[in-house]
Amino acid sequence: MTAPDLRGFSLERGFFLAFLIIVSLVFAWLIAPFFGAIVWAVVAAIVFAPLTDWLTARLGGHRNVATVLTLLVILLAVILPTVLLGGALLQQAAGLYAKIKSGKIDFDLVFFQIEGRLPNWVQQQLAGYGLTDFAAVRARIADGAVKSFDSLAGRAFSLGQSVFGLLATLGIMLYLCFFLLRDGRAIVAKVEHAIPLLPEYRRALFDKFAAVVRATIKGSLVVAVLQGLIGGLIVWGLGIGGALLWGVLMGAFSLLPAIGTGIVWVPMALYLLATGAIWQGIALALCGFFIISSVDNVVKPILVGRDTQMPDYVVLISTFGGLELFGFNGLVVGPVIAAMFIATWEIFSRSRDAHRGIDVR
Repeated sequence: MTAPDLRGFSLERGFFLAFLIIVSLVFAWLIAPFFGAIVWAVVAAIVFAPLTDWLTARLGGHRNVATVLTLLVILLAVILPTVLLGGALLQQAAGLYAKIKSGKIDFDLVFFQIEGRLPNWVQQQLAGYGLTDFAAVRARIADGAVKSFDSLAGRAFSLGQSVFGLLATLGIMLYLCFFLLRDGRAIVAKVEHAIPLLPEYRRALFDKFAAVVRATIKGSLVVAVLQGLIGGLIVWGLGIGGALLWGVLMGAFSLLPAIGTGIVWVPMALYLLATGAIWQGIALALCGFFIISSVDNVVKPILVGRDTQMPDYVVLISTFGGLELFGFNGLVVGPVIAAMFIATWEIFSRSRDAHRGIDVR
């Protein structure tokens, strides 16, 4: 097929470019239902590409075999533990939900205990702000907790009904990941060639994209797993029920920059102190501050280094924005969009300075 001549400004060139844009938008609309599968296939391919290269070298250049072995590693080391953890978490959450519905967990009793242990000066301060209507607060929070668990139970039931859809999405992710791992360099080369940018600009954008994906996975998800594991073990060691649930919650909230696991263990420690479990509350507070929270400060710089080079506030806002727009996929999509935004403006600034004769080195 003869390539169209796109030189000059002709009606044919304009029509072809418009047609190209329309076809691209329609294709994006077509694959939108599998957006999550595509995102995580790309993420897995970027993160596990070094393993595939290493296996290929060890197996004498048999890249197909190396790719299959890499997919087995992903399946056994990432997907299978996640599925097992999700099943155990649902079981523990269902048990907690049953205790709330049956009255074994009495929110009124909990608030009465907390109210009775508040110092007089705290009660006076609350009275000054008009916050002494504990009965209304108890009823509102108890009702909100029951409704939240009802919503979670409904989502869990819907999740069970859509098992086939989840399996189909997982299959598409693994299938696409196979080709990205095996033919990743050739695919990237074609995409780079098609993008109408100067070679140095294309390379800078692709390098930034890969760096942010790796940094997000290594510096966020790995740290989340470590913090959730450590937090769950600490809760279990203190004899607090629902250690798995609390550990998963700590891991989930650790994905949020600047907030982190404190949103879980701080209220837990205050609750333990207010209800008379003094040593457990103090121990949880100390472990949370010196052990759980320190994982983020110690491990993340080792894993990430200066890969992203983005300010913490940009990471925070882009993560929240990604979660709001794309759900769980936004944990990766949000920071990647922010990194592309910063990288594009840096390229534009350097290009403008270069045209003005300013030394940008």
